[in-house]
Amino acid sequence: MRRIKSTIGSLVAIWALVVLVACGSQSAAPAAPVEPAATAAQTTTENTAGTKAPDQQQVELTISAAASLTDALNDIKTGYEREHPNVKLNFNFGASGALQRQIEQGAPADVFISASTSSMKALEGKALVKKSSTLLANDLVLVVPAKDGVALKKLDDLKGQDIKTVAIGIPDSVPAGKYAQEALTNQKLWSELEPKLVQAKDVRQVLQYVATGNADAGFVYKTDALSTKDTSIALTVDSKLHSPITYPLGLVAATSHEEDARQFYDYLQTESALQVMEKYGFRKAE
Repeated sequence: MRRIKSTIGSLVAIWALVVLVACGSQSAAPAAPVEPAATAAQTTTENTAGTKAPDQQQVELTISAAASLTDALNDIKTGYEREHPNVKLNFNFGASGALQRQIEQGAPADVFISASTSSMKALEGKALVKKSSTLLANDLVLVVPAKDGVALKKLDDLKGQDIKTVAIGIPDSVPAGKYAQEALTNQKLWSELEPKLVQAKDVRQVLQYVATGNADAGFVYKTDALSTKDTSIALTVDSKLHSPITYPLGLVAATSHEEDARQFYDYLQTESALQVMEKYGFRKAE
């Protein structure tokens, strides 16, 4: 009898233990999802961090351009760098012939904008420019000092005694000077006026000579004449007297930033860029 009671007591104790364990497991169950939730949050944070775009590397482009483009390109620079914050435009302005020689001698350049078709063709012939197109057109004008300048109605008036000096870009390196030489030669005035000629390194220097009174007249592009109030346009040279004034645009073969250089090359041909150019007196090339 005692053995039976002992057995029953053991069974009751075992049953109570089973019930206790089961109840404990049920009460602890709600706490189980905590760890997966924390893991999910951690994974989300890691994914967000993983998709963060890296900072773009700053790129500096060197643009070798004819001096007559100075004002227009500096205007374009402001808007372009705002739209492309990773790009900085550095301009190298000068006479197209001089810039051509710099590129031939290995000077760094990514894009070349010339005021002379011959300068661009020379670089293409040496495979120093891989892509080019005609970008702009301009006019050749004769300017005089805004104050007390001599009235000139035709090129022949340059022979007058009141005109002692005529500023002109060096014909061998300054396209505007070459165009002026062509016009004077075709008008049969070159030989007679040559003793009066004062040669300048670029059109901006011609403009300075006239503005300061160091020359009585000078040949510059219309765009240069419009950039200052210190000179006035006496006349526009008949375009039939000289070669067409066009500005070819080229992608330099030796560029170290071809993708960015190509983007700027393409941008200069957009309506947005051309509108800025037209504001400074340039015309879209036909």
